[in-house]
Amino acid sequence: MNDSHSLPVDGARLAEVEIKDAQVIFSAVWKDLQAEFGLENLRFPKEIILLGGAPGAGKGTNTTFIMKARGFTCPPIVVSELLDSPEAKALKDNGMLVGDREVMGILLRKMLGEEFRDGAVLDGFPRSKVQVECMKLLVEKIGYLHRKYADTELAAFFRQPTIHVMVLFVDEKTSVERQLYRGRQIAKYNEEVTASGVGELKELRSTDLDVEAAKHRYRVFKESTWDALQSLREVFFYHLINAQGGVEEVEQNIVNELQYQSSLELEPGTFEIVRGIPLADEIVVHARQELVRRLDGYARENRELFASVAELINTKFIPIIKRHAISGRAVINNEDPVLSDPLALTMLIDIFSDRGYDAVVDKQLTRIPERVNLETGEIEYRPNTTYRIRIYFEGSEIRMGGRSKGG
Repeated sequence: MNDSHSLPVDGARLAEVEIKDAQVIFSAVWKDLQAEFGLENLRFPKEIILLGGAPGAGKGTNTTFIMKARGFTCPPIVVSELLDSPEAKALKDNGMLVGDREVMGILLRKMLGEEFRDGAVLDGFPRSKVQVECMKLLVEKIGYLHRKYADTELAAFFRQPTIHVMVLFVDEKTSVERQLYRGRQIAKYNEEVTASGVGELKELRSTDLDVEAAKHRYRVFKESTWDALQSLREVFFYHLINAQGGVEEVEQNIVNELQYQSSLELEPGTFEIVRGIPLADEIVVHARQELVRRLDGYARENRELFASVAELINTKFIPIIKRHAISGRAVINNEDPVLSDPLALTMLIDIFSDRGYDAVVDKQLTRIPERVNLETGEIEYRPNTTYRIRIYFEGSEIRMGGRSKGG
């Protein structure tokens, strides 16, 4: 009986040690960053994707597609490459180990790059429970900075972070097969380079040449990295991607997992304003990061007007749009005075875009007869502004293979 109870106790003690180690490591790294850059310059990505995968799952193959799906234009941050960076090499040259503290220091400095402001993919991070705890502490700090600068001119640099955990998964059989296939391909390529003298040799892992070594690498992933990634399931948005199939099949699995949802992107207060407006089934987001930035800006700087526009859409526009669900096209005339503010029109278009609709607004100035001047016989008019809003979305005809939308 004693043995049966010892493992949970040991596991709990190990977890406590890992948490304490992470706290010590992160505190030291954060202190160094604050001293080096200043607190107001610790500007981390709005969206962070933690990308992990079993050996042979295709991280290298699918990273570019994942970034494109999220609208990232920056390169991925490949943690294994950071370990070959000048900073890491300097540590090694001085006889020092590149442990979790050094990895966190190099990684966080990299993430501060301006090109990662909207989002970053961390390829191969986290790999250990200590790194997992450090990631949690980083998100807490980013949240603290978001609150600290929320009512200042720096608010746009400290947005509420969104964290996705993406795990590309294959079973052991597929993993081993892909590792060995990769080994054969690289070995063949290197032979050609050696014979011709043209090109550069590629790194050939020993695990890609031996079945047992490939199996061992897979087991190490399941026993360490897999557990670390799984522990993030209850903390961040978690996506387990089936990477067993061909490239197109895996890409579709990725798309299905990363369907845009404003509840994951917008700040909670912003989402509360627009959440009652129904989503179109298929949302095509153009310049998504810019759209999210604008919507969060409206909620932060012009909240009352933003809420009024959202309410107008929900009460006056949506009932009409629903009656045109078959065609996917609605033309609505509205004279609400809230739209006289040019910013309100911009908000209206952006809100519709966020919810999956295309909106086009025309402003029409007319004169409405008010009364007749009995002395002169002239008709007196009052100016009137009508806003014609054309709304397009995917109607049921499109899904059923019917007519295309009219122009």
